[in-house]
Amino acid sequence: MFKWKENLSCNIEEIDGQHQNLLKLGQELYDLLKLGNDVDKYDDIMKVLSKLADYTVYHFGYEEELLAKHRYPLLESHKKQHQSFVTKIDETLKQDIDSKQSSITMEMIMFIADWIEKHILGSDHQYASFLNQKGIH
Repeated sequence: MFKWKENLSCNIEEIDGQHQNLLKLGQELYDLLKLGNDVDKYDDIMKVLSKLADYTVYHFGYEEELLAKHRYPLLESHKKQHQSFVTKIDETLKQDIDSKQSSITMEMIMFIADWIEKHILGSDHQYASFLNQKGIH
């Protein structure tokens, strides 16, 4: 489900690699969902959500630092979008994940898919053009 496609590329090698990691985490959640409801996936779900939380700290920090360095004019708006992702993960981790394993996993899969469509293909591609014009690839 979460396969890298060239239309996702920002034409910035490091960012593309980080986005590929997000897709891998989405795929890990999808693979857990495919196991069905008969299997207790709590520990695995928590492991993936923990990796996703750590990923956001690293990736968003890297991206925001790069954008600040090059004085990206929409940086503050971009940071707010990142904060909404972090908030969603924090809220998810506060839920009773053990009793709602499948529904929370599905919710996070849909959230990541939506994030890819709206944020990566939208907002990230806006800054990609900006940075590409400055010779950042």
